[in-house]
Amino acid sequence: MTDTRYDVIAIGNAVVDVIASCEEGLIDELSLNRGGMTLIDEARADELYDAMPPARELSGGSAANTLAGLSTLGLQCAFIGQVADDQLGKVFRHDMRATGIDFDTPARDGEPATGRVLIFVTPDGERTMNTFLGAGQFLPAEALDEDLIASAGILYLEGYLWDPEEPRRAMRRAIEVAREAGRKVAFTASESFVIERHGDDFRAMIDDGLIDILFVNESELATLTGEDDFETGFNAVAPKVPVLVATRSAKGAVASAHGERAVTAAAPVAKVVDTTGAGDQFAAGFLSGYAKGEGLEVCLKRGAIAAAEVIAHYGPRPEADMKALMAERL
Repeated sequence: MTDTRYDVIAIGNAVVDVIASCEEGLIDELSLNRGGMTLIDEARADELYDAMPPARELSGGSAANTLAGLSTLGLQCAFIGQVADDQLGKVFRHDMRATGIDFDTPARDGEPATGRVLIFVTPDGERTMNTFLGAGQFLPAEALDEDLIASAGILYLEGYLWDPEEPRRAMRRAIEVAREAGRKVAFTASESFVIERHGDDFRAMIDDGLIDILFVNESELATLTGEDDFETGFNAVAPKVPVLVATRSAKGAVASAHGERAVTAAAPVAKVVDTTGAGDQFAAGFLSGYAKGEGLEVCLKRGAIAAAEVIAHYGPRPEADMKALMAERL
């Protein structure tokens, strides 16, 4: 394996998050999938935006959020994703670069617009996401910088982006490039509905040994395995992937690596404000330790600390000095 230029390179949705606090009744009034993520078209996006209370606009996207966390923890990162040549696309590119992440995928001319996620946060901190993927679902394999992918220690793939056909082809090619270069491939399942639609793909990749690090939450694990019992599902997948990480919200997280198993409790939070980005930042914390060769338990603790930081404020990306926070709480 040659020396790495980047610790992590990610392929994911390039979207801008629009986040608003709302009362429970609005979720029902708008017929939203409470606590879940729903793909919507541009007309529905406009309808929901008009119905939202005052909102904050922040660059987001699951894998992009994870890179933002990794960058604040001192790792060298790059992003591959598709924006349109419009104002939101310029905002997204600026935000990524301002966070220290290299992002050079050319913008796409014409429609659709850059993607956005309309996030309704209820008083309990639960987030209900409505995603218009926009230009992001048209990321072509031709847009990949294969030398860039081969230069990263870890290729991190966002499950959300597996749904559209064009970026799915791009990610398949990226896996080939990474494995030919002797790099690690990390995959986050993202949401149960993605597994429902593409579970055969994911199970085949696991069985074929194409995934080195798999991130799932408790619900996604059940959908992937068909097992409602967490331990049964975990034990079914663990022997098939070198590193398996399963988050369980307030119950903490469990991981296995090469026969070793570790568990961590959820890090304490004074008040849950917004759960947007919790899984993304857990992955950032975990990978920040993994990339440095930390033990499995330490990696899990780093994930829990990062997740606790992000759910204590609005928005999917860290606001605290994450290096200092890790030094204080580990």
